[in-house]
Amino acid sequence: MITPEALRRWPLPQPSEAGDKEERGRVLVVGGSAEMPGAVILAATAALRAGAGKLQIATTRSIAQAVAVAVPEGRVFGLPETDTGALDPSAAEAIAKRANAAQAVVIGPGLVDEETVSELLARLLPLLEGPLVILDAAALACLKKQPRCLQALSAGAVLTPHAGEMASIRNTPKEEIVADPAGVARGAAAEMGAVTALKGAETFIAAPDGRLYCNRAGNVGLATSGSGDTLAGIVAGLAARGAEPLQAAVWGVYLHAAAGDRLAARVGPLGFLARELLAEIPALMAELAKAEKGKGLGFRV
Repeated sequence: MITPEALRRWPLPQPSEAGDKEERGRVLVVGGSAEMPGAVILAATAALRAGAGKLQIATTRSIAQAVAVAVPEGRVFGLPETDTGALDPSAAEAIAKRANAAQAVVIGPGLVDEETVSELLARLLPLLEGPLVILDAAALACLKKQPRCLQALSAGAVLTPHAGEMASIRNTPKEEIVADPAGVARGAAAEMGAVTALKGAETFIAAPDGRLYCNRAGNVGLATSGSGDTLAGIVAGLAARGAEPLQAAVWGVYLHAAAGDRLAARVGPLGFLARELLAEIPALMAELAKAEKGKGLGFRV
């Protein structure tokens, strides 16, 4: 069970006071489309809120300028897109060049056209040599036909599906996923060779070696547009700082949920926005690092 006490016994890597932004790591976020520019903005901002030092964003050319204005802290690359507005698979080499200079790369937020995204990943994944890969949203579709395509990644991968996405990946009725989320998460992690965070009212985070964590923090208000994008970005930001894949996923899930609990208490149980989660993350990380056991955290466990 993930609790504040458990997280304090597993502290995040901390940069030295004399360190610079390079020490805090680099994140590349790959995503966005004309239909969903906000998704890549949320994921990118979340990575910075989680402590990453440098941010780059690879997105479709048609929205690159708007994304750059919305996230002035990041460097934005506009890449070719298809007639349907999807990121063109021909961009794989350009993405790989930037991804291999990063510690973590998020792929998926705001991408459209699963078939095209799967083709992009089929070209991209073999070119990746160093970063942790976080797959979310449409990028998860690549696992339907090639469930083992992540196993060759040197730094590993983290998957963040909800039950519906997991059902699609596994070609299994959603009811079966919901009936045994812990078992499904464990099985998927072992088969795919990736840390798997199966999101739900209880989120189960499984490692390929069988380790399993359960998160019960959070509330129904987190079931809102953009919430998953923020989670993927938080995980990437933590990984850029040096957290290993399982730690980044466990801490990321909890911080995301705890931010939702804070907002539910202050704003109301329904109606808070995914972008409002972001400002809660730095204070929560600081409190988990410094608070006395069981005190001063201000959210339910």
